[in-house]
Amino acid sequence: QVQLVESGGGLVQAGGSLRLSCAASGRTFSSKAMGWFRQAPGKEREFVAGISGNGGFTYYKISVRGRFTISRDNAKNTVYLQMNSLKPEDTAVYYCAAGPMGSLDQDYWGQGTQVTVSS
Repeated sequence: QVQLVESGGGLVQAGGSLRLSCAASGRTFSSKAMGWFRQAPGKEREFVAGISGNGGFTYYKISVRGRFTISRDNAKNTVYLQMNSLKPEDTAVYYCAAGPMGSLDQDYWGQGTQVTVSS
């Protein structure tokens, strides 16, 4: 059984920053690709950022490149999403997931954390 728990969401002004964390359980954390996805009201869930098991490869949604950074600390079983220069269109529930890079067909999902960016 794998459990993922997100934290760090909140309300920020446009241009501000947030750092999301995802704490994972399991003994094979370092072998799993991890990612962040988001879903805004009335919209489909979308991929935001992904990272390979050892952290050597990252990939981002075009609209967040240069603003968001995904990282992981396998010793702490934790993946992070540093979000800078936030925009109102970044407002969504953000989900941590484990599974194929960039795919919506993930093996495990967290419960999500709300990020709201005001203008």
